[in-house]
Amino acid sequence: MILLWYDPVINRVPWTKLQCSLFEEVTKMKPPDKIIVALDVPDFGKALELAVLLRPHVWGFKFNVVFLTFVLSQLLTCKDEREALGKLRTLNQLFKTISKIFWDGKFNDIPRTVYGASRALRDLQVKMFDVHASAGSDAMKAALAQKGKSLVLANTVLSSLDGDTVQSIFGASAEEKVLQFSHEAMDIGCDGIVASARELAILRTHERFCGWTKVAVGIRDAGDPIDDQTRSTTAAEAIRAGATHLVIGRPITGADDPVKAAQKFAAQIGEAV
Repeated sequence: MILLWYDPVINRVPWTKLQCSLFEEVTKMKPPDKIIVALDVPDFGKALELAVLLRPHVWGFKFNVVFLTFVLSQLLTCKDEREALGKLRTLNQLFKTISKIFWDGKFNDIPRTVYGASRALRDLQVKMFDVHASAGSDAMKAALAQKGKSLVLANTVLSSLDGDTVQSIFGASAEEKVLQFSHEAMDIGCDGIVASARELAILRTHERFCGWTKVAVGIRDAGDPIDDQTRSTTAAEAIRAGATHLVIGRPITGADDPVKAAQKFAAQIGEAV
């Protein structure tokens, strides 16, 4: 193995020559095309406003259970048909505004349920959706059976969990579990994984993961509050760890100027590559 790149912050794992060449292929993507904005905003109008503002400056948007549950609760509790139609129009406009969606459903259920949920997504034509690797190989296979043109990502270890919690849940370190889940997901044909960049780096020593989609979560700018993201990294660290896409939420959506915040992260990505 030839040491071609080294970062003492991210697991101290070197790149091989082949991995470096493939990494260079990934870096041909423009920096904004690596940013996925977590649009986990419980507000129809705010979500639409952010989508319109940020669409030219990012790859696309992620929706998780916060927004999805909010949508359902709002529609089911409308006072009358007029209110329901108004909210539906806004929701429809939002989805027409967004061309690329990462559906962060984190499906974690029995295979039959994952199969049904994945089938329901096909009409939305999302670009990516995820299923928890801990749900098992059969659940991931069920998602793959109904993926259509979407990418199926294996969600590995939540970035909010610290080392002790990961050990108590899985009986292993985050690095060990992410590597295990990644091998299992690759073996059955998943298109990539979701993980903290702190664990993504370990995949660099395994050539089979080159060219795979690697979505890094828990991205924070230096000096930003980490909130509940225990195993967070900066955008530059994530790119150097091999991430192809970065999910960034509150540092962009909660900023006084979301566009400026997105451009700042894009600049950091550009410097890292």
